[in-house]
Amino acid sequence: MAGEARDLKTDNRPVKVQIENVVKKFDGRNGEMIALNGVSLDIRENEFITVVGPSGCGKSTLLNIIAGLLPATSGRVLCNGHEVTGVGTERGVVFQQYALFPWLTVQKNVEFALNMRGIKGKQAQEEAMQYLEMVDLAKFANHYPKELSGGMKQRVAIARAYAADPEVLLMDEPFGALDAQTRTQLQTELLETWEKKQKTCFFITHDVDEAIVLGQRCIIMSARPGRIKDIVDIDIPYPRDQETKMSPRFMELKNHIWGEVYKEYLAVRK
Repeated sequence: MAGEARDLKTDNRPVKVQIENVVKKFDGRNGEMIALNGVSLDIRENEFITVVGPSGCGKSTLLNIIAGLLPATSGRVLCNGHEVTGVGTERGVVFQQYALFPWLTVQKNVEFALNMRGIKGKQAQEEAMQYLEMVDLAKFANHYPKELSGGMKQRVAIARAYAADPEVLLMDEPFGALDAQTRTQLQTELLETWEKKQKTCFFITHDVDEAIVLGQRCIIMSARPGRIKDIVDIDIPYPRDQETKMSPRFMELKNHIWGEVYKEYLAVRK
């Protein structure tokens, strides 16, 4: 995959996740609120999808429905052809907040995911170290989360998510609270890991640059009630880095995506 941009219009990879006319309604103080209104999308195997849109457009709600953490009001989500009715080991989630166990060391946090797969003892220890090496944290294996920076904690969370060996990795603004330098570093590491491990990724972000650097397709969500407004093919070859942001095609894509998101932002303010 590195060094090439796939033609997604003719891509013959099998569909991994099917989102079929998903509607999500919540009961609020002012009556019923529609968060999602008829969202449909096919996500292919090993595809990296990024999702952008104004605050409150239902991005996280959609991710939580895919993860099985929330039920859809109507419509359905299928993974590997089976309807999602709850959480499952084939789907892993990384949130903006790290959700590490503070009483466990870095290595033990990663081992926890392996233990859930039935991998224990020396094998779990060895595999945990491999995942920590993958995110360049092996030398911090015996540290506790409180001893790590925000970026390091997020790398542990990513290592733990990969250790769970999900087929689909769902990421809800995982780098949103980090400084620009750490964010750039983790974007690069995530792409390198994705190319090695070949997971299907669904990545929510408010950062249009990040959406373009990471994704093969970018989903633009409309203002609430959330719908898919546009799907943009990111036809820039991998590997991508910071120099990619200087290319004319990057700027063209950025202007288009940001322009569409800004229109929806203005719609929210009316």
